[in-house]
Amino acid sequence: MQDKIKRISVWLCMLPTFATVFSAIGAQDPIQQELHSVDEQFTAIYSEEWAWRKQTLSIDENTDVRSVPSALPDVSKKVQDERLQIWQQVLQDLNTIDVGALSDENQTNYAVYRTQIETLIAEQQFRTYEKPLIGDTAFWSDLTYLSKKSFTRKQEFENYLAWLNDMPRYFDQQIVNMKQGLARQFTLPKISLVGRQQSVESVVAAKGEENVYFAPLTRIPSQFSAQERKALMEEGRKIINEAVIPAHEKLLTFLVNDYIPNAQPSIAAIDLPDGKAYYEAQIRKYTTLDYTAQEIHQIGLQEVAAIRERMHEVMKEVGFGGDLHDFLHFLRTDPQFYVEKPQDLLDRAAWVAKEFDGIASDWFGRLPRARFAIEPVPDDIAPFYTAGRGGPGIYLLNTYDLPSRPLYSLPALTLHESAPGHAFQMPLSLENDEIPAFRRESYVSAYGEGWALYTEKLGEEMGIYHTPYEIFGMLSYQMWRAARLVVDTGIHAKGWSRQRAQQFMQDNTALSIHEITTEVDRYIAWPGQALSYYLGEMSILACRERAEKALGENFDIRHFHDTILHLGSVPLTVLEKRIDAFIANGGPSPYGSTH
Repeated sequence: MQDKIKRISVWLCMLPTFATVFSAIGAQDPIQQELHSVDEQFTAIYSEEWAWRKQTLSIDENTDVRSVPSALPDVSKKVQDERLQIWQQVLQDLNTIDVGALSDENQTNYAVYRTQIETLIAEQQFRTYEKPLIGDTAFWSDLTYLSKKSFTRKQEFENYLAWLNDMPRYFDQQIVNMKQGLARQFTLPKISLVGRQQSVESVVAAKGEENVYFAPLTRIPSQFSAQERKALMEEGRKIINEAVIPAHEKLLTFLVNDYIPNAQPSIAAIDLPDGKAYYEAQIRKYTTLDYTAQEIHQIGLQEVAAIRERMHEVMKEVGFGGDLHDFLHFLRTDPQFYVEKPQDLLDRAAWVAKEFDGIASDWFGRLPRARFAIEPVPDDIAPFYTAGRGGPGIYLLNTYDLPSRPLYSLPALTLHESAPGHAFQMPLSLENDEIPAFRRESYVSAYGEGWALYTEKLGEEMGIYHTPYEIFGMLSYQMWRAARLVVDTGIHAKGWSRQRAQQFMQDNTALSIHEITTEVDRYIAWPGQALSYYLGEMSILACRERAEKALGENFDIRHFHDTILHLGSVPLTVLEKRIDAFIANGGPSPYGSTH
C-alpha cells in the first residue's frame, strides 16, 4: 500500500499543474488518504481525476451549468500534453485495480470510467483539440449556452464578466491549435466549413446590449439595487466591446483568410493524418463496440432493406399507387405536410410534448423533476443546423426553411429531442445521486442517441402517431439512422463521394433535400458520431426482447425503462450486463417496490 501511495505522490510531483488544480478545488492529496480497500483505491482515483477534469474542460451544449465559471479553460499545447500524461497515469493506476474484488456497483463504475479514460487518451493522442469544431458546433458557438442562463447572485454576475473577459486569451489558444491542425491538414473538410463563419459574424456585428453575451445582464433580479444593476450593465458593455468582439474579430479574420481556404480537400476521415486508425478510434468512441467499418456498413445495408419493407406496407395502407421514389416526392412536396409560420411548427411540437406528458407514468416509474423549453434554433446557425437538438432544459427546433420541416416527422423528432428522449434522459441522470458524478454528468453517444432513437419507435406503442403518414415519418427517421451506418462508413472508409451519400439518403428516406444536404455534411465533418444511433437502439431493443422473453408476465415496461435510465450514460456492454442482472433478479424497479 505504501508503494501505491508513494507512486501517486511521484505522479503529482511530476505534474505540478495537476496537483495545483487538486489543491485549488479542495481535493484531498492521495498521500493523506489511508486506502483500506480496493473500492477505496478505485474511488480515490476517479474522484480526484473527475474533480480535476471538471475544472479543466470547457462547457458545451450538453453541460449542466450549476455554477458560473470565472475563466475559460487553458487549451494550450502544454496543458494538452499534461492531460495526456495524467490520463495515461490514471489508466496505469486502473490497471493495478483487482476488478473482481470491487463491489458490484463499482465493477459497473470501473467499466464506465475505464472506457471514459481510454477515449480521452485516444482523443489526446490524435490531437483532436487541433480541430475544435465538428458537425454543427464549434468552440466559439458552444460558449453561447452560458449566455442563456439566468443568474441570481452578484458573485455569479462577476464570474460571468470575468469569464467574458477571458475570451481573447482562450480564442488565441484555440487559433494556435487550429493553425497546428491546418499545418498537418487535420481540419474539417473544406466543404463542411462553408458558412461556418456566420456565427462569428453575428457576434462581431452586435455591439453592447445587442450582443448575445449581454443577455444575462438583461435579467438581473429585482433585489439588486439600481446602482448595482447599472454598474454590472456598464461593465458588461465594456467587456463585450473591448474583449468579446475583438476576440471574435480575430477569429473571423483567421477563418476567412487562412483556415477555410486552406482546409482539407478530402471528405474522408481515412485521408486525415493516421486516418485509418483515427476513424477506427472514432468508431470505438461513438459506438463503444469493436465493429469494423465494413461490418457496420453491412449491418446498415441489411437494416435499410428491412425498414423499406415496412415502408411499403404504409404506402399500401394509404392507397398510394406509385413506387417509393414517387411516394417520397409526394411527401416532400405536398403542402398538407408543411406549415407557413415558424410559430406553427413550434406549437405543433409543444402539442406532441404535452401528449407524452399525459401518458408518461404508464411507461416510466421515475420522471425527471426538470422541465424543458422549446425554442427555435438561432438564426445564425440554423441554415446548417440539424432539425432539432435536445438536452437538459431545452428542445431546440429548427424553423429555418419551413418547406424542409415536414409535420409527419415532427412527432418522432419531438420524442427524440425532448421527452422521453434527450431532455428527459439527461435530467434523470443529473438527478440521480446514486451514481458517481462522472456517470451523471457524462454523455456516451451510443447510449444517449440509442435511447433517443428507441423512444421514436416507442412512440408507436404509446399512441403518439395518429396517421399512417406520421408512422411513415417515424420509419423514415429509423431509415435515416440505418442509412447513416451505410453513409458514414461509405464516406470515411470506402471512398464515397458527397453526391453518392446524398443520393443514398434521398433514395431511402423522406428527409427534405435541404435536410439531406445538411445531414450528409454533418457526417462528413463528424466521423463516427452518426453510427451511434442505430447501433445503440439495436442494443436496447435486443435487451428488451431478451427481458420480455425471460420474464414473461413479470415483465414491467416501466421497470425496464427505469433500469436503463437509472444507469446514467454508459457503454453498451455495461447496459447489456445490467439488463442481464435485471432479468436474473426478476425484473424489479431500481427505485424499489413503490415504482
